[in-house]
Amino acid sequence: MSNPNRPIGVTLLSLFFTFGALMACLAATMLLFPGSFLEPLWRLNPRAHEGFATMGIWSVLVMGAVSAGCAVAAVGLWRCARWGYIAAVVILSINLLGDTMNALIASDWRTLIGLPIGGAMLVYLLKKRRVFRREQPG
Repeated sequence: MSNPNRPIGVTLLSLFFTFGALMACLAATMLLFPGSFLEPLWRLNPRAHEGFATMGIWSVLVMGAVSAGCAVAAVGLWRCARWGYIAAVVILSINLLGDTMNALIASDWRTLIGLPIGGAMLVYLLKKRRVFRREQPG
């Protein structure tokens, strides 16, 4: 089901979360099958690979959960469903908190680039909250 009155910004956010779901699923797959033909992709972010390697199987579970969460947000935003809106707001809020903590605690100042971007997406969603209706039964 799709909403013909869906604003272009909500469509773009749905596509953003779809991309996030696919990338998190790819990362989980790469972690689950180390040394596979996908291994060279870790060159794009070797720090992430090092961090995930220390987590063991938990990294696969975390990335699987991120992938599922992003997929839920993507579908919900696409349908202009209230639950999709809530999922997207929660995910963006957690990401903003994580970026802030990484900058302050780990002194990883590169994560600050995510604050204005994630903040803008969150503000946009909050301004468009009227688009997201409660699901009607039946």
